[in-house]
Amino acid sequence: MRALSIGEIADIVGGTLHDVPDPDVRVTGTVEFDSRKVTAGGVFLALPGERVDGHDHAADAVAAGAAVVLAARPVGVPAVVVEPTPRPDLPAYDPAGAGPAVLTALAALASASVTGLIENGLTVVGITGSSGKTSTKDLIRAVLERAGTVVAPPGSFNNELGHPWTVLRADESTRFLVLELSARGRGHIAELARIAPPRIGVELNVGTAHLGEFGSRENIAEAKSELVQALPAAADGGAAVLNADDRLVAAMAEKTTARVVTYGHGGGAQVRASDVVLDAEARASFTLHTASGSAPVALQVHGEHQVSNALSAAAVGLECGMAVDDIAAALGDARAASERRMDVRTRPDGVTVINDSYNANPDSVRAALKALVTMARADRGSARRSWAVLGEMAELGEDSVIEHDRIGRLAVRLAVDKLVVVGTGRPSHGMHQGAVMEGSWGDESVLVPDADAAVELLREQVAPGDLVLVKASQSVRLWTVAEAMLAEQGETR
Repeated sequence: MRALSIGEIADIVGGTLHDVPDPDVRVTGTVEFDSRKVTAGGVFLALPGERVDGHDHAADAVAAGAAVVLAARPVGVPAVVVEPTPRPDLPAYDPAGAGPAVLTALAALASASVTGLIENGLTVVGITGSSGKTSTKDLIRAVLERAGTVVAPPGSFNNELGHPWTVLRADESTRFLVLELSARGRGHIAELARIAPPRIGVELNVGTAHLGEFGSRENIAEAKSELVQALPAAADGGAAVLNADDRLVAAMAEKTTARVVTYGHGGGAQVRASDVVLDAEARASFTLHTASGSAPVALQVHGEHQVSNALSAAAVGLECGMAVDDIAAALGDARAASERRMDVRTRPDGVTVINDSYNANPDSVRAALKALVTMARADRGSARRSWAVLGEMAELGEDSVIEHDRIGRLAVRLAVDKLVVVGTGRPSHGMHQGAVMEGSWGDESVLVPDADAAVELLREQVAPGDLVLVKASQSVRLWTVAEAMLAEQGETR
């Protein structure tokens, strides 16, 4: 966070000081909402939750070194108190509106902090898309780290709490701030962009994630376009990095006054890939082509879909003044930095577990299945047996059963050896039934009620050398299956 005093923070968020002996004391630590992670001289956010209320831990946070608490009521220790606004739609654990009040104050503090940093040369990069945001964020961070200090969110910290929290990680030493922007409705991305105005906006794709909230891909595209609409004009340095291979993304060129930079596999893209080859672990090598020259790239992340992500990262690097050779080298050194996203580990007995269980939507599941079969067939002389352990893809609305049916059918068409569908709801039944109707026979597709049953089945039937993909929406918590499989013998890499 930009250096501010407690009094300045109170002015920014419209709060009042309580039990603050010296408002001129400067905040020198981080902003945290977990009292166990408070740093000396930092700010503690008193947020109510289903199990605990942060206000009850304010004294502990100050005892641990926090300079001040941002709260919705006096807490008996130095605090900036913002007035809660009661709302009837709040959950039972937050009837007084403390959560929204503190989050609103957090957003205001993040906006004030980043505005000053932008004036001093900070470049903000925003990323959105139906899938691939976190993997792309990790690649962009790896590229930009060769040009300066980078702040980016851990994992998918991209909502009304994670976004401003990440923004406040940037300080005077930060050169690049890389942010994910997610949306569950119209206006969400625009609001996040107002908190931290991006100079560069990256649009990855428009898929079917959150289709239940938006109703159609066209509505999703409209919401995603809020990012490029928020960019500065081309004359002011704004750059919209658009996926030329996605027609709905490409059409966003008409919605921005920023300079448009396209990437993709087609010859018309300004940043493109040719000669794509996958190795035995579905890691892509290709030639990167740009207006500034070409260079070979050998990715260490898994899946052919990572080529598109890497191209967008290369486009961002070019917009930030980097040389093509430096970008290619950075992409080649990049590793998966966020947990449970195409995390490939192999046990001593040769069983490989692909833990891609953090989240799932139809596009990302298709990409993961293709990576699975690519790895299974890499050794043409002795193909490895492939397992796909799949759970429900959430938030697909009235098309949920249809989309799950399509995934089940795709698993059969790709010749995945064993499909284990986890869950008891209609979507899970739809996925299993889709596999059966597409031609699965015997026990090629199995429906099990929960993760424990899936682990039991795998322990009984997985053999040395098999490949096991685990993927589902975060709410399913299917990573317990991957963790159990790896805990059997430990992993070698």
